[in-house]
Amino acid sequence: MFKGSNVALITPFINNKLDEEAYVKLIHFHMENGTNGLVPAGTTGESPTLSHGEHQKVIDLCIQESKGKIPVIAGTGSNSTEEAISLTKHAEKAGADGALIVTPYYNKPTQEGLYQHYKAINDSSGLPIIIYNIPGRSVIDMSVDTMARLYELKNIVGVKDATGDLNRVDQQLKKMGKDFIQLTGNDDNALEFNKRGGIGAISVTANIAPKICSQFQKFSNEKDKKDSQNEAVKLDKILQPIHHSMFVESNPSPVKYAAKLLGLCDDSVRLPLVKVTSNTQDIVKKALVSANLL
Repeated sequence: MFKGSNVALITPFINNKLDEEAYVKLIHFHMENGTNGLVPAGTTGESPTLSHGEHQKVIDLCIQESKGKIPVIAGTGSNSTEEAISLTKHAEKAGADGALIVTPYYNKPTQEGLYQHYKAINDSSGLPIIIYNIPGRSVIDMSVDTMARLYELKNIVGVKDATGDLNRVDQQLKKMGKDFIQLTGNDDNALEFNKRGGIGAISVTANIAPKICSQFQKFSNEKDKKDSQNEAVKLDKILQPIHHSMFVESNPSPVKYAAKLLGLCDDSVRLPLVKVTSNTQDIVKKALVSANLL
């Protein structure tokens, strides 16, 4: 179910409040342009600065508007296990297809602490759970051995790997097997990630280039077809400048600026994030022009 181009949805704001109208339009924009899955209320959706009510609303709207046509993987992680359980229960009740749960940030738990955190969430819900391993933001790195222990539990189905270490794809494939879902959280390594055994991405770039990202994932996952692989390489070259531009400043400020240029939503972000500088604006514009998006 969870493969291909899954978008890490931005959360549009207007006057520092959730812009529901723009958000609904975004969801339909993705459904019309080939996105394979929706991931609301993740890091790219500025989950750390969403109130509980907003967090739940973002997930509810996504499920309501997508109407079961494509999977919704709700971001329900927290550095508080109790809070993550509460958010995951809500997502399950609302009708989500899965939960994306980030490794607890700031607390710096041990590997055993990580295991017990995910086990407690697993035991409280029936939703398929994707581990979000992102040491760059969470400080901690879940080991392959801990991931393998978690995969023995009933609801743990895969990982969003944002380590940037492609060797992890090989290690995780060897340890957990091909049924363990591996999605990259790094758009720029998606081509090689899929070659090594990944089956998709949870993508920032897909917010503003859904059709290209979806086509790229389709071709790159047709591993036994030479023509498809060649096409994937071509699309990857088109996408690389966009991938780079999305992380010149802290995500999601650049992608929100790109979304504004494309008329999708305002570029407002919540403090402590701020809008991008003029230099970054130029980089984002050039990347969009190079891909014929602007």
